Order: sequence, then structure tokens, then C-alpha cells
Amino acid sequence: MQLLDAGALVALFDAVLHSVWLLPVLAVLIAFDGPFPVLPSETLLTVGAAAAFGTGDVVGVLGLFLASMVGSMLGDVAVYALGRSSNRLLRGAGQKDDGLGAWVRRNLWSRPIVACVGARLVPGGRLVSTAACGRVRLPVRMFLPATAASSAIWGVYMLLVGAVLGPITKGNPLLCLAAGMIMAVVTAGGFEAARRIRRRVLARRAAATVAPVATPEPALAR
Repeated sequence: MQLLDAGALVALFDAVLHSVWLLPVLAVLIAFDGPFPVLPSETLLTVGAAAAFGTGDVVGVLGLFLASMVGSMLGDVAVYALGRSSNRLLRGAGQKDDGLGAWVRRNLWSRPIVACVGARLVPGGRLVSTAACGRVRLPVRMFLPATAASSAIWGVYMLLVGAVLGPITKGNPLLCLAAGMIMAVVTAGGFEAARRIRRRVLARRAAATVAPVATPEPALAR
């Protein structure tokens, strides 16, 4: 019974990964992941890429890249528009004085592509960077190349992760799913650990800077 259940589950995931609806659904999820960064779009993209590379499906890999580009740019444009309107839906995204938000704002006008690409590779950075672009009213002629570059590099990065996992999973849907979830957890955990370490280091530096300096006592007159 367990073998039948496992076989049915494998068949179900295989049907999903090779469905004609995979690419449009993936594009929609990636688009909505812009203002709502809680959707499993990255995991689904990684799983799909691992399955495509595992079976040598070149057309599938290209389709995944195009879907990631379309969904990413549509979502970025939506967040940019919300940022320009100061929509409360963003809850102050792009305005916080944490390390990432401050770095993005410092580099937006001088190096918008660098700011968007750098932030895009950090968990939560897509929302921060695109919202900041809207809030500072970065011109559309500067925003569109930046979001196109960040979307392309992010898509290639996710596909490369899938390429690494492909030979390991051999296209097995369950293994692809497990590998995608593990990679998502490991990546998020690594960035969160690095963020906490950075905060502690900055807090110690700030404490050392504001520490009162002992003043020497005046010498007694003789």
C-alpha cells in the first residue's frame, strides 16, 4: 500500500512539473511574490529547474527562465508603482534603516542596477529595493533596466541551483521537491545568521564608540 501511495505521489508531482500550466502559474506566483514575499515561488522554480536539468529538458529550462523573467519584472513594476503611491500595503518597505535598506538607498541614484541586483540576491531584498525605487521616485527609464538585470541574474542563479541539483535528483519529482525545500531553508538560515552576526558586530562598535572616555583628575596644586 505504501509503495502504491509513493508511486501515486511521484506520478502526481511528475504531472505537475510537466504540466502546461506550470510556466504560467510559476510566472504568476513570482509576480505576486514581489509585494507578498511569502509565496513558494523560488522553491517551485528550483524544483522545476532540478527536474528539467535532471531529464535534460533544454526547452523546459528555457521556459522556466522566461517565466521567471516575466513574473519577476511584472512583480517589480507592481511594487514600484505601490512605492510611488506610498501604499500602506508595503508597510514601510524600503524605508527601514537596516543595513540592506540603507545600502540600497545610498546606491539607487548612482548605481541603480548594482543596488537592485545586489539586493535581489538577499532574502527579502527584492521588496526592499523595488519599493525604495518607487519611494525615491527613480525614473522609469532607470528602473526598467535595473529590474530587467536583477530579474535575469536572479533567474540564472536559480537555474544554476537547479542545475547542481539535477544530477543528484535524476529528475525524480520527490527528490527535486525535497532538494528545493532544503536549499530554501539552508539559504534563508545562512543569510539570517549572517544578518544577526552583522548586527552584533555593529552594536559592539556603536557601544565602543559612545563609551565614556575617562578624564584624568586635575593635579593638586603644590
